[in-house]
Amino acid sequence: MAPQESQHESTKVTKPTGPTEAAEQGRTGRRSLLGAAVLGAGGAVLGLSGTARAAGAGHGGGLKTLPVPTVIGHRGASGYRPEHTFGSYQLALDLGADIVEAGDLVPTKDGHLVCRHEPEIGGTTDVANHPEFAGRKTTKVLDGVSTTGWFTEDFTLAELKTLRAIERIPANRPHNTLYDGRWQIPTFEEVLKWQDEQTHKRGRQVWIYPETKHPTYFRKLGLGLEERVAKLLRKYGKDKRNSPVILQSFEPTSIQRLNKLVDNPLVVLLSAANSRPWDFVEAGDPRTTADLITRKGLREIAGYAQGIGPTLDLVIPKDAGGKLTTPTTLVRDAHAVGLVLHPYTMRNENPFLPAEFRKGTDADAYGDAFGAFQVYFATGIDGVFTDNPDTGLLARQDFVNR
Repeated sequence: MAPQESQHESTKVTKPTGPTEAAEQGRTGRRSLLGAAVLGAGGAVLGLSGTARAAGAGHGGGLKTLPVPTVIGHRGASGYRPEHTFGSYQLALDLGADIVEAGDLVPTKDGHLVCRHEPEIGGTTDVANHPEFAGRKTTKVLDGVSTTGWFTEDFTLAELKTLRAIERIPANRPHNTLYDGRWQIPTFEEVLKWQDEQTHKRGRQVWIYPETKHPTYFRKLGLGLEERVAKLLRKYGKDKRNSPVILQSFEPTSIQRLNKLVDNPLVVLLSAANSRPWDFVEAGDPRTTADLITRKGLREIAGYAQGIGPTLDLVIPKDAGGKLTTPTTLVRDAHAVGLVLHPYTMRNENPFLPAEFRKGTDADAYGDAFGAFQVYFATGIDGVFTDNPDTGLLARQDFVNR
């Protein structure tokens, strides 16, 4: 996910309160909600091992093989291992994630695609401990924000491979720091090979969910992402409508470009309602996310994508105290035009949960994540990104068995 996600990473915690109206809605019947979600997306509901399955829309036919609600390992199992490492990806599979978000894709100086949350790697690698790279530290304007650090586009792949990944939010996940320095930065090509190896080893298809990061920024540097992504997908025969690779981006024009290059399922990520995709800013397009989630905006998205990945706040807003309010019509409206919804991000720790599901005030303590999952699942979403795939899978089991 992109920097817009920082709204979910505050360490401010309030005391838990009583159930919300949304929580009450979470007690409604599972069958009718799942049926509405799936049938609205143009598919049929089929029972399979205690979960529902949905038919995909448009040229994303492979989506029909996924359980609903789909549990997506956000940057792997990043609640337990430093994100975007093979340790995190592997654990997500071991925990049972339906899809692994293996790849927030950013380029190197010599044109390779690597997997990092952001092109600035000071917070996710040990680059600051490498005196040979001290002179690479710089300040750049990244999507309008002045950012200081070390950037992947200033390193060759060989140089990046000398670094090791570290935990990005140690204040919330001090236990993850145990694994600091254990894994290298993966390349996208390595991920594609790993996907095939794991599919063969496990006897089931492994799905991945890469994201193009800051595509407008990199295109202006002569490092266009979409063509590189498409080239690698074609190389490994994973550019088809039924390929187990879903592509996502916060920039609609990146998805439109990918739509012309590959036939994979495509998803437009959506940040806060008052935000503007950076490609819109650069093009002078005045529309905001609020415009994109109108019925008209969703119809337009459905013309080139198969789904949306909204922040959870677009599904159920929060009040000033961080408590959930009434669900919006986004799920219904998106399903009406055949779009699936994979919102982000569910995490176990208190600061990332709605206020009424927090327990105590410790920033790294777990709250009632199971309760929060139930409320979000009850809205009819088709899946969710989570840093804790095991929690998501248990919550889904509770939901489908209620």
